[in-house]
Amino acid sequence: MRVTAKTDIGKVRSSNQDSYSAGELPGGVAWAVVCDGMGGANGGNVASSVSVRMISHSIDEGYRNGMRPSSIRNMLESAISGANACVFDMAKNDETLTGMGTTCVAALIADGMVYISHVGDSRAYIISKGGTLRQLTRDHSVVQNLLETGSITSEEAKNYPGKNIITRALGVEETVCVDFCEEEFSQDDILLICTDGLTNFVSDEDIINATSDGRYFEYAERLVELANSHGGGDNITVVSISA
Repeated sequence: MRVTAKTDIGKVRSSNQDSYSAGELPGGVAWAVVCDGMGGANGGNVASSVSVRMISHSIDEGYRNGMRPSSIRNMLESAISGANACVFDMAKNDETLTGMGTTCVAALIADGMVYISHVGDSRAYIISKGGTLRQLTRDHSVVQNLLETGSITSEEAKNYPGKNIITRALGVEETVCVDFCEEEFSQDDILLICTDGLTNFVSDEDIINATSDGRYFEYAERLVELANSHGGGDNITVVSISA
């Protein structure tokens, strides 16, 4: 597995509230966690960094070669639930952190499969060799709900007021509902995990073009540069894992 990652403050924000971690484990296993924090002067930084640290530790300590898919799901969901409880308690006990929370995408690739648990509107995609980009996660957002009910079109969603309002976040409530999916991960596939600082400013076509030449070590850097060149209106975090 070939892992590249980059985070950037962007061109507008005064601080970077995104956090990430990624790594490899024995047996050709790779994993990544990306969080996009929110709330207060420094609450978003705390929520995202604490969550990434806890979830990464849980994956490092909890994964074993040969784990069944159901066990991997339980591991990822338990890790996110644990981080949720920690962030919630921190916010409850420190008024300077009131209202903090974070999105979360945690992914693990093993034995030709990718397993993903997520909360919020940060996303995971598979980019296939044929040049197709497929979103694996479903946004937990007001805009996504409106799209699914037919209240707005895809074009209207791009500039919809309150586009950044999410309906589910880690650390906001005592418990959190975690979505899970698993997909085949083939040779030459690319797993892309990112915050909305990328997807709100870079088109699907540009993402495909930026990852089409096999120079995997440049993917994260290129995509961050693209988001900044298109305005950089938010923090940007990208992790790519190539088979």
